[in-house]
Amino acid sequence: MKYLGEPDYQHGSPSHVGVLVTNLGTPDAPTPKALRRYLKQFLWDPRVVEVPRPLWWLILNGVILNIRPRRSAAKYATVWTNEGSPLLVIAQRQAEGIRKRLAKLAPDPMPVAVGMRYGNPSIPDALNELRQQGVRKLVVLPLYPQFSASTTASTLDAVSEELRGWRWTPDLHFISGYERENGYINALAASVQEHWDQNGRAERLMISFHGVPKRYLLAGDPYHCLCHATGFQLAQALGLQEGQWQVTFQSRFGREEWLRPYTDETLKAMAGKGVRSVDVICPGFSADCLETIEEIGDENRENFLEAGGEHFSYIPALNDRPDHLDFLTDLVLRHARPWLDTLDNDPEKRAQARERALAIGAAQ
Repeated sequence: MKYLGEPDYQHGSPSHVGVLVTNLGTPDAPTPKALRRYLKQFLWDPRVVEVPRPLWWLILNGVILNIRPRRSAAKYATVWTNEGSPLLVIAQRQAEGIRKRLAKLAPDPMPVAVGMRYGNPSIPDALNELRQQGVRKLVVLPLYPQFSASTTASTLDAVSEELRGWRWTPDLHFISGYERENGYINALAASVQEHWDQNGRAERLMISFHGVPKRYLLAGDPYHCLCHATGFQLAQALGLQEGQWQVTFQSRFGREEWLRPYTDETLKAMAGKGVRSVDVICPGFSADCLETIEEIGDENRENFLEAGGEHFSYIPALNDRPDHLDFLTDLVLRHARPWLDTLDNDPEKRAQARERALAIGAAQ
């Protein structure tokens, strides 16, 4: 954290618009020790698990963190690459793609940094990286297309917590979601169509989103409705009729009821009713990760085939597809445009401003 007593500004410094690209995060390694550290941070977030803290502390530290890290580490080991965690590697490619596009389109340099809500690189580290590059106006881009308090709002919590320690906080544009944006829907539709062109079209398209407990919906979280909005828009863009597609929810944890229908149960039921082929896409994940590669691509493939299905295909996340990065860059620019139109980083003016400031200081 940047403490209030430390100098944060030098007269005459350029003022830039920067971009913080964020996602959920990843452990540092596919090991029980790294998973324990990651899960402790992730599952202790009150936005993620809305249970009274004393009770949850006992459950988390007394049970979950003694069992789950080893199991999760084994799963992460199946998706880990030579470069590291897929989510982090892809996030870095996404940020670099946005940075290159901004360099061509923006009238002023726009630094871009990656910060993960949990794990490394952290949001505080990314914010300080941007501060050191002269960012005074900040666009925060959480790569969660559909807003949820457990993801998007938690990101805002982390940004706000870090900025509490800054003396001069930047102006902020926080992008809370983009579930219906044309560029996003068009990129999803293009990825599905390309898959169909190369592999043939399955009988059903399953549109699977990460689940949350049902009580979050009942408490007013809009996530469920936003997921269905994305699913409907994607089906419309693909010209699908009722019965050819379905929205489901995956990755439930614990014994309470989560958003339904569940992805795994629906796949088994489909196969049991004679559906022989299914394509699955996960539009809520902007980058492939454990939940898409292992949970959908392996576990749920097995669920479908063992229940009698014959052909299962997972359609990859948008990742660093050019149309996805084009859309994200355009989204950032739309939020940053008013600032970019008023920036004035002329070196001569900056030098004059510094001289005036020093003269005023000397007169004190």
